[in-house]
Amino acid sequence: MDKWNKVYIQNLPIYMQLIENYFARDEIKKQNVSVEHLLDKLPFKLPKGLTKKEIKKFGQYPVVSQSKELIVGYSDFEKNVISTDLPLIIYGDHSKTIKFIDFPFVVGADGVKLLKPKKDVDPKYFYYSLIGLETDTKNYGRHFSFLKKKLLAIPLSLEVQGKVVKFIEDLEVNGISKGESYFSSQIEKIIESLQNNSIIVLELNDELTHQKTLLKQLRQQILQEAIEGKLTADWRAENPNVEPASELLKRIAAEKAQLIKEGKIKKQKPLPPISEEEKPFELPQGWEWCRLEVIANLKSGNQYHYPKTDSGVMFVKVGDMNLYGNEYEIVTSSTYFHLDKIRKQDLIPCGSIIFPKRGGAISTNKRRVVLKEPILIDSNTMAVTTLNNVGFGYFKMWFDSIDLALLGNDSVVPQVNNKDINPLVIPLPPLYEQHAIVTKVEKLLALCDQLETQINQNQSHADQLMQAVLREAFRQNNGD
Repeated sequence: MDKWNKVYIQNLPIYMQLIENYFARDEIKKQNVSVEHLLDKLPFKLPKGLTKKEIKKFGQYPVVSQSKELIVGYSDFEKNVISTDLPLIIYGDHSKTIKFIDFPFVVGADGVKLLKPKKDVDPKYFYYSLIGLETDTKNYGRHFSFLKKKLLAIPLSLEVQGKVVKFIEDLEVNGISKGESYFSSQIEKIIESLQNNSIIVLELNDELTHQKTLLKQLRQQILQEAIEGKLTADWRAENPNVEPASELLKRIAAEKAQLIKEGKIKKQKPLPPISEEEKPFELPQGWEWCRLEVIANLKSGNQYHYPKTDSGVMFVKVGDMNLYGNEYEIVTSSTYFHLDKIRKQDLIPCGSIIFPKRGGAISTNKRRVVLKEPILIDSNTMAVTTLNNVGFGYFKMWFDSIDLALLGNDSVVPQVNNKDINPLVIPLPPLYEQHAIVTKVEKLLALCDQLETQINQNQSHADQLMQAVLREAFRQNNGD
């Protein structure tokens, strides 16, 4: 769909409102009547709508319903065909969809209203006029009872109605000749100007959308180059004697062995060595590939039943991640438990990242950090906690790049478990380089944030410009 047509479809209700306002001011040349008083009684009984199974991909007669699509399928039910008193206007009692139908068709579903205007009303003009009406109803319900009470200012002359139709149809295909006049040069110029100005705003919005896409790609590129070591190539050249990640892994292994010995974590069955196929890129010197289970611990929550209180230890459910203030870090919850009643082994320690592990929330990829105080999490939530010798900032940056929705099973209720996350392969830099990477990324992403702020400001200006264009169109239409 080209820009002209896109703007035309979007603005058509506004154009008809401008035309309606114009005729509403002319007390001699118009009739001001309700929609229901403009309707003729149909000489036939409306056939019962088809079921979904009765609508086919191929057939002799097109099926028309209250959906957005003009035709939803085909049927061979000849007894259901409506072929007389055409053209007719279809109105969706639930959807508020309006269609102009001038060909034999079959009604596709219940809730379809067939409208035929009286002989002194041009069917196409009536169709366009309905598009300009607002029914002021909710998205789903019975809308026709409101529509039929609406008033329309209809020109008394069929000839004038036809000229309006010709103007609208020529406008649709950008076929209005310079200097040509149809029914009112003043209103026509206002509408043409609104069409052209709306295209300018659309192009501006398209450019802003493109900039947002590029900015999103830039953020992804920054993070990708970070975990590949490309952002810190100069840093490595300036710091050639930094302890390699292989030594870091030795200390991590010792730390984990001590935690197992103290009974703080369970000993896991070792995963197979990382194959060459699992390594997506070549690492810089001093880096190592390792699995997540080597450098972090996973813990699922539970349905705890500790005594509740107004304050204390936060018991965080998936829904609590959306509470105000919890956009990044968990700072509040809908449930609190007494601290002195809680087993320490149930707590999720500071320096953890929590995320949904069960249900549709997995696909949101939401993650929240635990920084200020330990918390409890419910059974639909999981936490990952890095060991002391791993930089939290670097790990979070890498973990945020993982699409959890791709890890879960394909069951009716999606779920991710330890077996899905522990085998993940992470590129591990030396500890000091991890800190350097985070510092570099934070600076670059801060610049991205500035760019995003500028784009959003420009978006706001574009929205204000469109509102100004609309206000000016109606101001001119009202003769102010």
